[in-house]
Amino acid sequence: MGLIDQAFGLFDRQTAPRTARISLALQGGGSFGAFTWGVLDRLLEADELALDSISGASAGAVNAVLLASGLAEGGRAGARQKLQRFWRRMSDAASFLPLTAFPAGLAPLARALSPYHFNPFDLNPLRRALASEVDFERLNSASEVRLLVAATRVADGSLRIFRSGELSIDAVLASACLPTIHRTIEIDGEGYWDGGYVANPPLIQLVHESDAEEILIVQVTPNRVAQAPITPREIEKRLGQIAFNAPLNAEIEALKLAASLGATPKLRQLRIARVAAEDEIDDLAQRNAADLGWPFLESLRDAGRQAAQTWLDERVGTA
Repeated sequence: MGLIDQAFGLFDRQTAPRTARISLALQGGGSFGAFTWGVLDRLLEADELALDSISGASAGAVNAVLLASGLAEGGRAGARQKLQRFWRRMSDAASFLPLTAFPAGLAPLARALSPYHFNPFDLNPLRRALASEVDFERLNSASEVRLLVAATRVADGSLRIFRSGELSIDAVLASACLPTIHRTIEIDGEGYWDGGYVANPPLIQLVHESDAEEILIVQVTPNRVAQAPITPREIEKRLGQIAFNAPLNAEIEALKLAASLGATPKLRQLRIARVAAEDEIDDLAQRNAADLGWPFLESLRDAGRQAAQTWLDERVGTA
């Protein structure tokens, strides 16, 4: 159904009201999260929309926390500035990231080693960026946007959602912890890895807890490839894309089933839409989600802004 997959063919498809409360489900996907930055940047300009709740995993969780923190500190303009500063900071710090520090010829060696070996000092520019940009005490006490941040509990592979009131740098780092690159994040004696393994992002919980009339999913990990991968590196990349999309696809199918069985009045009245980065960027499946080069991030941001504009136009029937 193209850019806007409104209600996935099952929920109410009538034209949306111009003024509404919406909730956001933000998928993780490394540097592709700059597409989400662009979507948020455009939505923050839309004064007719009020944000209710945001769920996120990995880069989606980072964007969610930055957005909510910016709103609490400086309103919509403050949120836009905070997102811009963060992505610029991460681009500037890219040369210090563990895997990007390895020459291309040594990248296989880096992947064969544990992060406890190739990153003995546990360098993580994301921690420093979050500490600089987010006042978690203020976020937990003053944010009007409810947050649901997903992480994977290492011990049993189950989902842990960190909600508003209990968020911390470690909670966000846990949500973005790829165990091949970063050390396991421990919180209250439990180890956590990237939330994208089990909920990317949490959608059913968001539907249950949100009071919004609409939910917009921002999907950044490619669902489609033009042809089957052949090389080991291509196969590895595709397996990762499939794995990180599987939780979201499963939750969408569960909501479809619930809607087809009658579900609840809340679910029947809810409007769900989706914007996908791959619909705006033709070769996204071939691009590197670890690429933090500023020109690439800017192109993703611009694509996200365009996708958000298209959604804004289509939701009120003006496209």
